[in-house]
Amino acid sequence: MNSLFSNERIDFDLPQAEISYIPDFLNKQEALKLLQNLEKNTPWQQDEITLFGKTHQQPRLTAFYGAENLSYSYSNIQMKALSWTSNLLGLKNEVEKMAQTTFNCVLLNYYRDGKDSMGWHADDEKELGINPIIASVTLGGERIFHLKHNTVPELKCKIKLENGSLLLMKGSTQHFYKHQIPKTVQKVEPRINLTFRLIK
Repeated sequence: MNSLFSNERIDFDLPQAEISYIPDFLNKQEALKLLQNLEKNTPWQQDEITLFGKTHQQPRLTAFYGAENLSYSYSNIQMKALSWTSNLLGLKNEVEKMAQTTFNCVLLNYYRDGKDSMGWHADDEKELGINPIIASVTLGGERIFHLKHNTVPELKCKIKLENGSLLLMKGSTQHFYKHQIPKTVQKVEPRINLTFRLIK
């Protein structure tokens, strides 16, 4: 195993879910170098979303990379894939080894401070197919990942997503659980989350 990567993992015992967390997937310094590179060189965008009849800007910046002519839709937002960069391809290859699958795209979310967030949702879009595998890499500031079951209130957990970590969600997780990254009043460093997925 390359010293830049680790495969020590924590598996969560939750019904109807397959969730693993690798806290030191990336070397911390390499993760921060990649964060700085992506902050500077990514063509970030801030789309508008409509919730409960009101339109407002997403509370984060995004970018979407993937195979040629690939597109992705969520929350009435249509994103066309940018061409892979060498950094993202290299990271994708390592994530695929850990997840034991292949991915053809990655969604980047840039949380500039504690005001940026992601609301409750599941990665269950039709183009991801049944039981999608989602691999989420964190670069930079730590944020708390909240997970809750759709119908059983006591089935919930919180995971501190650390710099250089990898979170894997497999099996029926997206069908039975929702997740979020809430706002926080605590001072947090900028964070980039890279969510690798396979669009079919």
